[in-house]
Amino acid sequence: MTVFIFLGSLLGAMALGIPIAYSLLVSGVALMWHLDMFDAQILAQNVINGADSFPLLAVPFFMLAGEIMNVGGLSARIVKLALTLVGHKRGGLGFVAILAACMLAALSGSAVADTAALAALLLPMMVKAGHDKAKSGGLIASAGIIAPVIPPSIGFVIFGVAANVSISKLFLAGIVPGILMGGAIAIAWYIVAKRENIQPPPKASFREQLAALRESLWALGLPVIVIVGLKMGVFTPTEAAVVAAVYALLVSMLVYREMKLHQLYEVFVSAAKTTAVIMFLVAAAMVSAWLITVADIPSQMISLLEPFMGNQTLLLIAIMFLVMAVGTAMDMTPTILIMTPVLMPVIKAAGIDPVYFGVLFIINNAIGLITPPVGTVLNVVAGVGRMKMDEVTRGVIPFMTAQFIVMFLMVLFPAIVTVPARWFAG
Repeated sequence: MTVFIFLGSLLGAMALGIPIAYSLLVSGVALMWHLDMFDAQILAQNVINGADSFPLLAVPFFMLAGEIMNVGGLSARIVKLALTLVGHKRGGLGFVAILAACMLAALSGSAVADTAALAALLLPMMVKAGHDKAKSGGLIASAGIIAPVIPPSIGFVIFGVAANVSISKLFLAGIVPGILMGGAIAIAWYIVAKRENIQPPPKASFREQLAALRESLWALGLPVIVIVGLKMGVFTPTEAAVVAAVYALLVSMLVYREMKLHQLYEVFVSAAKTTAVIMFLVAAAMVSAWLITVADIPSQMISLLEPFMGNQTLLLIAIMFLVMAVGTAMDMTPTILIMTPVLMPVIKAAGIDPVYFGVLFIINNAIGLITPPVGTVLNVVAGVGRMKMDEVTRGVIPFMTAQFIVMFLMVLFPAIVTVPARWFAG
């Protein structure tokens, strides 16, 4: 009955068109009434405590770093470098999008910011070259969702806070899975591009490649600083976010000089607006998380999944399908915040490594960004490319399928995630 009250009030509020953050508060109030413990002061305290977290300070700074990158020319130089390296291949512009997405993912950690930059820069070029617009848009969307997996990742920060798991370990564990996601869509694009008889652009000369590399060195230095700093224990993920934002700002204004002083206000406001949405979601979700614990919903979930508890692989497959279903109707951040406090006790009871589960969970949620009907990243591509939503949805299917295959391979063979994670963690 408790689970029904929680889900019924949450889904009912969402069906009425109430924003997800307020729907979470509604479900929290409904649970309080059901448990006969309604107290406005407890509600307010949990909202305040939900956002009062030092690790969550990483979110606004990573968002700011992403905004600065797009305005300050770092993103454009990454795309130019990828173009000189693989642009001459058959279907080369698609491989440029994938390579650029992996490099951009190591800079910002925001799927929306990376996808918007890639769609604005590469989609017109791909269409002009003769590639199908729907497939090109689908490729860019699927490449953009690598951002929440390769560190630094905003998704890992939110999951780490909600699940009380080391964010640094999550960051380092996400490197190889993120690269494998890129490899999967590269194979899918190779198959798709073979059917298109399009003449690739001429191969860039070694001098042009060297010039592009020289221009992008400052941008490429950012992920190196962040990953090495985390591995060596020089700074925490929150401090890494500050370093990323300051570094991007200095490079944009003093080295590339593409970002002017008068643009700072707009960049800061844009980052603040996005951060405000995420932080309010986190604050509202903490009310539900506290009540989920009080109502002992995790124990009910463990009982529900009891048939799978003896087999970690079957349990993870069941959970992955559950998250896939939720991802079709809900954005990444609320899914993480709602499901983490429910699922983590199940994961711990089954003896599954929380870091390993966190990587799978974030990959699943990232793919949820391109699953209709919600598909936030699909909406970004449709908006930037001036396309219909059903066109982008049609184009993304082969690439989304490839990424789901990679995810389930990681479920079947945990060493794909755990062995590199242990190596990076030292």
